[in-house]
Amino acid sequence: MSKESTSFTIQSKNFEPAYLKLFRTGELYRRSREAVKLLANCKVCPRNCEVDRLADEKAVCKSGRHAIVSSCFPHFGEEDCLRGWNGSGTIFFSMCNLKCVFCQNYDISQEGEGDEVGPEGLAMRMLDLQNQGCHNINFVTPEHVVPQILEALPLAVQMGLRLPLVYNTGAYDSMDSMRLMEGIVDIYMPDFKYWDSDRSQKYLKAKDYPEIARRVIQEMFRQVGDLVVDENGLAKRGVLVRHLVMPGSPDVDAIMHFLSEEISPHTYVNLMDQYRPAGKVSEKKYPEINRTIASAELENAFAAARKHGLHRFDSRQPFHRMVRDA
Repeated sequence: MSKESTSFTIQSKNFEPAYLKLFRTGELYRRSREAVKLLANCKVCPRNCEVDRLADEKAVCKSGRHAIVSSCFPHFGEEDCLRGWNGSGTIFFSMCNLKCVFCQNYDISQEGEGDEVGPEGLAMRMLDLQNQGCHNINFVTPEHVVPQILEALPLAVQMGLRLPLVYNTGAYDSMDSMRLMEGIVDIYMPDFKYWDSDRSQKYLKAKDYPEIARRVIQEMFRQVGDLVVDENGLAKRGVLVRHLVMPGSPDVDAIMHFLSEEISPHTYVNLMDQYRPAGKVSEKKYPEINRTIASAELENAFAAARKHGLHRFDSRQPFHRMVRDA
């Protein structure tokens, strides 16, 4: 299919969030109950800790029966197609099943800053973001709390939730979670971090990360396809892939080749330039990534993407197409 003949737009009047259909049939409630049962012998993510989180036992993600939420707010730093003019309704979950040594939100992802929130509280947060005019509900770091999200979602829908759902993940997800989310998530936004397993072990503490990420992103694309936006440029459905350009850009070529050949040449890609030393990175620890990236490294990343036929990029420019009365 050529770029010219491919349509990536939909009229907003013709869009309905995916989960509403499952809600009307009762399937959303069934999925919710099934998901919560998985916490009793937790394999919600690829760590397969097998602890009883229903009894509040904790392991790698340090999260028990309830999700820990760090913050909820309209985010204007997300991709153009998500932030729009009223912001993306982000819900930041604390703790993470990856242990990225360079995490820029280390206090949230590793130290657990935030408060435990039950299903009713999580549902109310979704509704509050909708009432503030946000264009979507953006679950940030949801890998380890899929059951808690699904437990809260039917309550939120009962109270009037009608926004697209964004699954904003590091791509270290289990296939069980992907199966549970099929027909519920509208927009998958995985971050493909590393292609090389040795680097994944060193920097993410997950040697199997590349294999898991490839499998998960393929499944996400099977479920929702290429990213589709409405007449105002707002994302409605599909896959958007992030890649944080690192010092040396070690894996960017392989990742861009995978996205073009194994996912789609029309994959919407955000090559992110905001890397800075954070978390455990210092001159003594991980000195090779103890710097920001050079402009040439970012340019090389875009060149690699274009070389493999990718052509849809986040512009990171003010969204002039959008106006408040659109």
